[in-house]
Amino acid sequence: MARSMSGATPFGKLNLFRSVVPVQTQPSSHCRQMSAMVQKPLENSIRDKLSTTFQPKVLDVVNESYMHNVPKGSETHFKVVVVSDAFEGVSLVERHRKINTLLQEEFSKGLHALSIVAKTSSQWEKSSQKVDPSPPCRGGAGL
Repeated sequence: MARSMSGATPFGKLNLFRSVVPVQTQPSSHCRQMSAMVQKPLENSIRDKLSTTFQPKVLDVVNESYMHNVPKGSETHFKVVVVSDAFEGVSLVERHRKINTLLQEEFSKGLHALSIVAKTSSQWEKSSQKVDPSPPCRGGAGL
């Protein structure tokens, strides 16, 4: 049905001054970030603490829980790669101690296993910037 000059349509008067507001079909990046933070509290806490404390040049926090016999979406097993000048002159054992000490709260909240790669910038450059994949889970109980 055609409109008349008065702007009438079969559904009533046509508002020629109506503004079009886009309908958001995807969550905004802020909403996605907030959702990720809520869904990954241990991962985010680990990332935040390592970033703040060591100011790394490279930081990778990998949730490897899916490789173990835990419920889907668990945050129990992580691998961290931390490349920082703060490790200069610090032994490998001491680097691991520092990271484990820093994450004591996360261990008390369900973090069960933490694989750590902690290198200085020069060590990272010499290592071809690759990290070996974690081995498959052996079940833990029957060692």
